[in-house]
Amino acid sequence: MSPRTRAPHYPPGPKQRFPMQFVLRFGADRLGFLQEMASYGDVSHMATRGLHFYLINHPDLIQDVLVTHHRSFIKSRALQAARGLLGEGLLTSEGDLHLRQRRLVQPAFHRQRLAGYGQVMAHYAAQAAGRWQALGNGATVDMSQEMMRLTLGIVGKALFDADVEGEAAEIGQALTEALHAVNRLLLPGGELAEKLPMPANQRAEEARQRLDSTIYRIIRERRASGEDHGDLLSMLLEVVDEESSGGAPIPETQRSGMSDEQVRDEAMTLFLAGHETTANALTWTWYLLAQNPAEERQLHHELDRVLAGRLPTMDDLPDLTYTRMVLSEAIRLYPPAYVIGRQVIEPYEVRDYVIQPGSTVFVSPYVMQRDPRYWFDFERFDPTRWAAEAQARRPKFSYFPFGAGPRVCIGEGFAWAEGILALATLAQRWQARLVLGHPVQLDPLITLRPKHGMRMTLHRRGI
Repeated sequence: MSPRTRAPHYPPGPKQRFPMQFVLRFGADRLGFLQEMASYGDVSHMATRGLHFYLINHPDLIQDVLVTHHRSFIKSRALQAARGLLGEGLLTSEGDLHLRQRRLVQPAFHRQRLAGYGQVMAHYAAQAAGRWQALGNGATVDMSQEMMRLTLGIVGKALFDADVEGEAAEIGQALTEALHAVNRLLLPGGELAEKLPMPANQRAEEARQRLDSTIYRIIRERRASGEDHGDLLSMLLEVVDEESSGGAPIPETQRSGMSDEQVRDEAMTLFLAGHETTANALTWTWYLLAQNPAEERQLHHELDRVLAGRLPTMDDLPDLTYTRMVLSEAIRLYPPAYVIGRQVIEPYEVRDYVIQPGSTVFVSPYVMQRDPRYWFDFERFDPTRWAAEAQARRPKFSYFPFGAGPRVCIGEGFAWAEGILALATLAQRWQARLVLGHPVQLDPLITLRPKHGMRMTLHRRGI
């Protein structure tokens, strides 16, 4: 009998003892449940309500899912649920549409474009430092909100030449509400509950409208000006997608760019996903530095030596090696995209098992990047793991915070530059310490946030 037609044979995994057990457990402790599944082996399985879920937790098998056999999968329910917020943007689209969208957006993230973005990144970080200076030494801030405001300003200016930093609090609140709505959709019955006249659904709709108002305002203002700012928004407004016509030339009189709705979907994806993930990474970096003063001193030593008090530029990135190591280690421990899901669309063989269409496969950066087989003393914050010789000893897919393959994060280079330049700008002048008694708890929504924010006191270096 062919492996693809034999009777179902499932990998080991947790067994449901009562109805809804897994739903309740996953809702209460998503990360703990993923780690429990990984304890059953490289391939584990659970079933609930007739649905089958698999966790793949070995670097070679992760590479197979994300790269080698990526055509066997489409995006999971999680991102399908996000379509209400993101529309048919780059993150949620599939197939030929996704390939066309990626080709249209890719030039905005080419290396030569990043060089220009570097000034924006350092400038907005310097503005944040100025706000901290005005607050005074010993002031208390929510570092999560501070980093959200910073990265929102950067992505708004760099990609859309729009100053939205003043709207950061409102946008951040709307984004949080929208992410909670997407989170509810992932639970069984979530799509039905979304249609009920519940206060949570009303808040979610108001949040979406608030986010739309910012994006559509930026689009309207740019169309009205007719100016080419040389940024992503200008590219989206002016692009003519000849691939959708089979590559045939389109007469000038029939040429039309993207509709406002199409531009909105792409802009919303990059605008929100872009700032949310980097803000979380920076927030966890500040937390880890506060807990590890020796590593913080080494970071300060590099910043003093390389920058000597001036703002960093893109040209400094090759010399800010320890700064990148600090950020890499923070993202290892607290990857913003903590789990990646794929829905199987054709029988998929892995080890001795055949995963059937309709099943969901998960790979988890959070779980793999804490796997003791590849990370000695895995809970310890140790930036030296990112020395070249240490990296060479590890399998490539023991670390994949930005995904991999055709759907690797298109803004990965932007995110690394943004994180390093922002951290370098702020940390050369400031330290942050966790407020005594502040609860630090993980909140795995679509991204890995601190549940209660990150209340920290600011301390001017040398005072």
